[in-house]
Amino acid sequence: MASTHTPAHPDGPAAGTQLLDHPGPDGTDSADPFAPEAEANRHRMPRQTRGASPLLGVTAVAATLGATGFASATPAAAPAIEAPDETPVALAADPGLALAARIQQQADGQRTAAEEGARLQAAQEAEAKAAVKEAEAKRAADEAERAKAAALTLPVKDYNLSAHYGQSARYWAHLHTGLDFAADTGTPVYAVGQGTITSAGWSGAYGYRIVETLPDGTEIWYCHLSSIIKGAGQVGSGQQIGKVGATGNVTGPHLHLEVRPGGGAPVDPETWLQQRGLNP
Repeated sequence: MASTHTPAHPDGPAAGTQLLDHPGPDGTDSADPFAPEAEANRHRMPRQTRGASPLLGVTAVAATLGATGFASATPAAAPAIEAPDETPVALAADPGLALAARIQQQADGQRTAAEEGARLQAAQEAEAKAAVKEAEAKRAADEAERAKAAALTLPVKDYNLSAHYGQSARYWAHLHTGLDFAADTGTPVYAVGQGTITSAGWSGAYGYRIVETLPDGTEIWYCHLSSIIKGAGQVGSGQQIGKVGATGNVTGPHLHLEVRPGGGAPVDPETWLQQRGLNP
């Protein structure tokens, strides 16, 4: 492109300034800076060369808008702010309220302790009552058991006394050692008292015999039986254990009863029974 030097304009820029000659739209020289077209072009944006720069500009603008305008378009969730506990503030601001709160707390603690103490005391009292009731029940059961053990009955209900203790006769080798209850063969024989049958079977001159041991160790001998109903184990007072018979050295059917304290020598059965409220 050709360039020329023009003389300085009287009112224009200083002399010696070089200007590019551009023909105007009508073919005239538009190098005059004061021409109307030149004045309009002075306020226009310069042309940008095509390339990556506009893209970079758009990207920058988008990033800026995304960080500012677009981001602000969707308001972010406000952070959760816990409501402050007003009580400590009020207590701290008013010493009287703090003192009242402490007093109330102490009162609540004392009331709770009192309630717990009352509950424990009630439980202990109930437990003590239950223990007393249990002890009373056990004592009553023991007394009933002792009364049952002490309760005695006659060994035969329908009988006649045919021989007494200490009598002598020609058919006895020694004095009579027991009490004879004469009855028909097969008449029931009952345990005199609560005890344990420790022996049962044939015993020579005694015939079929049952030996019962009472709780105090006294032995009761039931002799000359026709049959044995209970030959071992525990028996109760009045429980049938055998039947009247005539086995062994006898002259007729009867029950020969002997009483031997501690399993030793025999004593008078009649006296022994009378001392315990029985009158044969």
